[in-house]
Amino acid sequence: MRDNKGILKAFFNVCRHRGTRICQNNKGNFSKTIQCGYHGWTYNLDGNLVGAPHMDNVDNFNKEDYPLHSVAIEEWEGFLFLNLDDHPENFGKKFEPILDRFSSWNLDNLAIKESRIYNVNCNWKLIIQNFCECYHCPIIHPQLAEIHNYMGGRNDLYKGPFLGGYMDFNEGKESITTSSELCCPPIKGVDGDDLRRVYYYSIFPNLLLSLHPEYVMYHTVWPAGINKCTVKCSWLFSKEIVKSNKYNTKDAIDFWDKTNKQDWAICELSYLGVQSKKYEPAPYSGQESLLAAYDDYYLQHFKK
Repeated sequence: MRDNKGILKAFFNVCRHRGTRICQNNKGNFSKTIQCGYHGWTYNLDGNLVGAPHMDNVDNFNKEDYPLHSVAIEEWEGFLFLNLDDHPENFGKKFEPILDRFSSWNLDNLAIKESRIYNVNCNWKLIIQNFCECYHCPIIHPQLAEIHNYMGGRNDLYKGPFLGGYMDFNEGKESITTSSELCCPPIKGVDGDDLRRVYYYSIFPNLLLSLHPEYVMYHTVWPAGINKCTVKCSWLFSKEIVKSNKYNTKDAIDFWDKTNKQDWAICELSYLGVQSKKYEPAPYSGQESLLAAYDDYYLQHFKK
């Protein structure tokens, strides 16, 4: 949330009285305060307790001792990142490898043209793994394989929380759309080799970023248990393109919607298979190095 001065704030959605979840909406606006619907404990937008009915007669009770628990929050390129750790790492230091990496796309100045939500019957990590390799592209995505060669990828981030790189378009292909042509003019600032490439990056733990010459697509992957997840996919274009309604942005959106569904279907089959008592993983191929890197980084968090 943002306070009255526009400053980002984040809090655990837990009342300090008896732990009730306070807010049940995914988005919206508070007035000047945040009130728990159970017993009326009320907090200001800084998270401080300002009202606690009938607590004045409780010995040694002090409102200052019961603020909402704060959460570290940072904004980067229009995306918000939360860290629930009591002692979070320095965001600038952690994100140093990518802080200015995508500046040519002016991400925080783009606008969402469309978003689509998918409910997928598999563990969320299979979605991440699938994104991090194109070994499957010729079989699962023949139309995508016609646009870029699955063997032509070049990874420039290959360890740690940020993984990915780029793939060059095949000759005669301009972008990843149904027509293989640009669906609108390129984003201002994107030039040179970037006009002939698509960049794919996973940002730990659950953001998948795809940068094209004229648009940016991103996925966020949300676990809903060990066997289900929700994936939200959004397509970003320049604000001028979004406002004009002059260009066929559906050429990109519909292509990726079809590709998404192909991915989710194979991930569901993969999840069914890995549950077999006979499943024992084989080695990764050379086309799956980023999966091994993701596994290593994920497992590091269980050793802390």
